[in-house]
Amino acid sequence: MRKRIFLIIGLISLVLFLSGCTEVNKPITEESTGFWNEYIVYPLSLFIIKMAEIAWGSFGISIIVVTLIIRLAILPLMIKQTRSSKAMQALQPEMAALKEKYSSKDQKTQQKLQQETMALFQKHGVNPLAGCFPLVIQMPILIGFYHAISRTREIAEHNFLWFDLGAPDPYYILPLVAGATTFIQQKMMMAGTANQNPQMAMMLWMMPIMIIVFAINFPAALSLYWVVGNCFMIAQTYFIKGPDLRAAKATGDAGGAKK
Repeated sequence: MRKRIFLIIGLISLVLFLSGCTEVNKPITEESTGFWNEYIVYPLSLFIIKMAEIAWGSFGISIIVVTLIIRLAILPLMIKQTRSSKAMQALQPEMAALKEKYSSKDQKTQQKLQQETMALFQKHGVNPLAGCFPLVIQMPILIGFYHAISRTREIAEHNFLWFDLGAPDPYYILPLVAGATTFIQQKMMMAGTANQNPQMAMMLWMMPIMIIVFAINFPAALSLYWVVGNCFMIAQTYFIKGPDLRAAKATGDAGGAKK
């Protein structure tokens, strides 16, 4: 069941992403047509431009402010998703016991496993889909913001701090910071689980490397967006998962002391 859920989410995200990727090199203007452009990308692009006008003409400050505003707007969804993930994680031992109990691959046994699993969810008031819908809602917003930054002409014509927003960071500072903050944010999200799952442990290292490679070649405006978004996520994860992070650290310290 969970595999089907993640497959559906992946397909929806892929469709949304590809719907915008076909025009990724085309500047976004009020003449741009199509649902994706008219109702997602262009409004976000206009928001960035208007915010820059308020921020003394600085598109760098505008990107920072708009990124924080969008992250705050979807914060309730992120909190709901995190709580749902924590609830599902708490049930993992009982779900593993059920899988061991009904380990046979015949159809009747698998049907019984699904029934027992759903009964377990109902007993603890957990909805396995609760963590999926917030993700589906967030993806168009975040991908649309990414396109708004990359396709807004005015951004490419300005600079911020030591870099031109329309060109890669010449000193590679932003790409390295983007990779480091991605690693920290993922490490916090995976606290207590990465060591138990080799695939998650691999992603912990692969994602930051991918972000660094992309950021080296992409306009610095996108790297700035990644850095600000990651910093927000680090702070958000700390406040939402604070007790879990401290417990994971204490467990790690205790394990190190035993060795």
